[in-house]
Amino acid sequence: MFLRAGLVSLALLLVSRVLGLLRESVQAAALGASGLADVAILVLTLPDLITGILASGALAYVLLPLWARQSAAAQALGLQQLGRWLLLGGGAVAAALLLAPGLATTALAPGLGDAVRPIALDGLRWSAVAVPLALLAALWTTRLQHQRDFTGMYGANLVVNAVVIGSLLLIATTAHDAPARALFELGLGLLLAMALRLLWLHWRLGRAVQPTAVANEVSEDHWPLPGVWLWALASAGLPLLLPLLARSLASGTGEGALTTFNYAWKLVELPLVLAIQLVASLAFPGIARAYAAPPAAGTNTARRDALRQAFVLAWVLACAAAAALAGLAPSLAQLLFGWGRMPPEAVAQIAGWARVGAWSLLPQALLAVLLTLMASTGRLRHAVGAYGLALAVLAAGAWLGSRWDLSGGGFVMGLVTAALAAAALTLCLSEREQVCNVLAWRDLLPAALAAVCVAAMGASWRIDSRWSGLLLAVLAAGAVVGVAWLASPGLRRALRR
Repeated sequence: MFLRAGLVSLALLLVSRVLGLLRESVQAAALGASGLADVAILVLTLPDLITGILASGALAYVLLPLWARQSAAAQALGLQQLGRWLLLGGGAVAAALLLAPGLATTALAPGLGDAVRPIALDGLRWSAVAVPLALLAALWTTRLQHQRDFTGMYGANLVVNAVVIGSLLLIATTAHDAPARALFELGLGLLLAMALRLLWLHWRLGRAVQPTAVANEVSEDHWPLPGVWLWALASAGLPLLLPLLARSLASGTGEGALTTFNYAWKLVELPLVLAIQLVASLAFPGIARAYAAPPAAGTNTARRDALRQAFVLAWVLACAAAAALAGLAPSLAQLLFGWGRMPPEAVAQIAGWARVGAWSLLPQALLAVLLTLMASTGRLRHAVGAYGLALAVLAAGAWLGSRWDLSGGGFVMGLVTAALAAAALTLCLSEREQVCNVLAWRDLLPAALAAVCVAAMGASWRIDSRWSGLLLAVLAAGAVVGVAWLASPGLRRALRR
């Protein structure tokens, strides 16, 4: 199942992420690691960050299990009602940003200097207007996920990235030395991208075929209780607060630090979205249906098989990506961000910070699947507790670092990795009854050991060519997957389906 569905989805997601990387590369070349670059990142990322914290994951956690048991008529009615509520909520968030842009700027980018702070205040106004559009897009994307229209889901990202890249190219050629004009062009590009994404999603929704509901269908007037929504919001939003808080901590060291940390996290985020979260996204509808089905002979076996496939695939891909990034981060950073106005010292910082953050992919692989499991079984409160602990670890580590004169993006990346590891361990312990027969050392250990060895080998190489480094990174990841294929029976079983 994963291999057949995953190949199509992976191809679409790969195109989307390549275009996203091109967007980051163009942004780095156009703006470098300056205060204006910090503002640009803040403006472009804030609407989707707010949407992710307040809606995106929560919508999937609540609606996918619900829609798996509802008729098409009930699903359509709920979709309309939620759309209206999200637009109202987005309007309220936008009003708050418009009324208090200074508070948001201080919290999200404390390292901005006095010269660029007024520009940041103006930029947040563009972001505020885009928030309701982003929230509605999150709902429609969740609907396409339920309908397994991965072309529609990932095509929306292509639309956004293409428009933003056009805006950045325009700024690079006409307005890179005029901050006010650059911000105006960037803001217009952001709003155009959000509007075109909604048009694309609306068109795909009209084309999609409605899946049939399973047995044990809920009543037409059933709607999740407020507590269910609150737990889903907390469990989906807290994971996104970790990198947001980390970026803010790194920004406190001065102008350009936010940009540098953001690009380092992009190197980590690429395999996270391209491989690990792709597996979880593909697994979620199947896991939700397995747990929605009434108890019967073979139900437990089906549930274990679905979970084991998701865990082993996510883990092996995380190990492969961590090995490639930890071993060859300098070449990858130079390839993606070493252009135009990006100074060499900033590129070196990006590589060093990304090397530390690469190992956060391993706990994130476990967390991605564990969250789908808890959403399907209605136990998201456990996830809230685990991520609350992770935020506490990050905050305590930052406080201790300030006492011991430890700072910088590399230190913050290490704190993020430790915080995510604490969350993953906590959830594995709380869900041990579900995962004790699913997580097997013979499936996980070979890939982990191979990743450590390959990363150490790659770090010892001195690669001068950007493209040679990329090729070696691909070979390093492939070597880890190959070892896992030979030594992990769970991986072989998952790829045969």
